[in-house]
Amino acid sequence: MTINKNGTEKSGLRIAGTGAFLPKKCVLSSDIDNMLGWPAGTTENRFDLTARYVAEGDETSSYMAEQAALQALDAAGIAPQDLDLILGACGVMEQVIPSTATLVQHRLGLGKSGIPAYDVNATCLSFIQALDLAAMKIQLGLARNVLIFSADIASVGLDWKEPDVAAIFGDGAAAVVLTADGDGLLASRFETYSEGRDACVLAGGGTRISAAVDPVAAAEASYFRMNGQAAFRVTARYLPRFLKRLFAQDGLNIADIDCIIPHQASGLSLTHGLARVGLDPDKVIQTFSRFGNQIATSIPMALHTAICEKRLQRNDLVLLAGTSAGISIGGVVLRY
Repeated sequence: MTINKNGTEKSGLRIAGTGAFLPKKCVLSSDIDNMLGWPAGTTENRFDLTARYVAEGDETSSYMAEQAALQALDAAGIAPQDLDLILGACGVMEQVIPSTATLVQHRLGLGKSGIPAYDVNATCLSFIQALDLAAMKIQLGLARNVLIFSADIASVGLDWKEPDVAAIFGDGAAAVVLTADGDGLLASRFETYSEGRDACVLAGGGTRISAAVDPVAAAEASYFRMNGQAAFRVTARYLPRFLKRLFAQDGLNIADIDCIIPHQASGLSLTHGLARVGLDPDKVIQTFSRFGNQIATSIPMALHTAICEKRLQRNDLVLLAGTSAGISIGGVVLRY
């Protein structure tokens, strides 16, 4: 346990291992051009996207999460049975009931273990919320080894009649194992501005629209709808102040950060949005062009990529931040 600048204790959180999984099917930007009848190079030029991956067949959310989790556990040197908590942090779950975390617990051979497993959902910021929850559990002494996974199959909810939305999303999974022997979170913050609640919507899957009552409406509600400009306007209004409040928690400033891992929302948000708040582009990990927007998976996937590519080194300060449907803004600063 360590003490921060305002004299309070911080959790002993450490990222012990990470893992990732990409589906076998890779869809190139040229494939999208051909499908939509666009001139060659349109997708890459318009979205700064070269490829995305699409899950097929047995590549379910829980399967992809299992593969990523096994990598993370191996990297951490921790056996599945030594976990104290399993948190699912998907933007869209495999099914409504039971949780995706329950399905992953079973896949890891822990079906009779009693290890608690449940989902934390904040759409694209689910991983950050789960990380914050895990830090509190560790700080309270309620857990020492925690697995967090994000696994998203965006491709099943895309409406190709709206190609500007459908073209940018990709599938995949990533996982992180946390242990109670590090410096912990230096700062954590989450804000929601529900004035933007209609900007990103997937209306189906809940109780408001039922296939048993109206199957036509339920089928239509299974498609994701997004007004990117509306989401961007709300985010741009609040993000600079959000970051100031986040860094103020530990007396930090942007210059102290060694590595910046944002939600990979779109090429536009990465190239223009980050510049608006003064983030150094050389420190920013960008995976959007390779994988597209992977919903909640994008942040842990970018984290895993940064570690594998040695752009994030031990003892570096790292900022994980982004926005999600709601509109919500979230971020954590921790020492890797």
